[in-house]
Amino acid sequence: MVAESSSAVLALLKQVSDTPDVNLLTRLRLAAALYEPAPPRALRQNGRPRQKGARRPTWPHLLKDALTQWTPLTVSTWSGGGTRDVEICTDTAVWYHTGLPPGGLRGVLMRDPQDEVEPQARLSPRLAHQPAQIWDWVGRRWTLEVTFAEARAPLGMETQRQWNALAIQRTPPALVGRSSLVPLLAHGLLQAEARVVRPAAWSAKVRPTFSAARAVVRRELWSCGHFAMSESHAEMVKIPRSVLDRLTDTVCYAA
Repeated sequence: MVAESSSAVLALLKQVSDTPDVNLLTRLRLAAALYEPAPPRALRQNGRPRQKGARRPTWPHLLKDALTQWTPLTVSTWSGGGTRDVEICTDTAVWYHTGLPPGGLRGVLMRDPQDEVEPQARLSPRLAHQPAQIWDWVGRRWTLEVTFAEARAPLGMETQRQWNALAIQRTPPALVGRSSLVPLLAHGLLQAEARVVRPAAWSAKVRPTFSAARAVVRRELWSCGHFAMSESHAEMVKIPRSVLDRLTDTVCYAA
């Protein structure tokens, strides 16, 4: 599971670490208090066992410290597509809060050499996870976010008005399925013949957006209804094919 900072709860992370075959990746606050593991208990030592060791430097301190060792990493699944060269540092630590059991974690701090992206810290309760794998999992979440955003805005998911519980359970999966079906159909149409995809004036992209792909599919489906009726009906007035294509193309993008 990949979540945001609202899921960075010590009790939840402790429960995840104690559950086999389950992992949770979440964002860690840069000012979070991290500690060294508790030192071994001495022979015949009095008092309660220690829960934590010495305080670790905070992430902002590591960002400013010249002795911090950074490792270059190319993130291929960064949000927005493409790749980005970043620098990371990683270490294991203990996250502790009074009254709660301590939890071990692997923290990964990322910074952008071009200063285009703010520094971020991610954590995993599995100490054996590698930093590159953690950021790869984090990047995969972007495709899910885009899918749900497209299903909500262009396809109208969560706006159904059915009163039947079964109908409500069927409608969102069908709309999410359309978000996968539309790109597949558009890809086949663009591969079969040279079609003009109208790009957005404010965002020039190499590949068509979901809205543009949806318009390509609409234009293919709607262009089949071309007044193939008998001329005996006097109320039918045919228009030139060029005008009909222009109207169809306009409606495909506006609907």
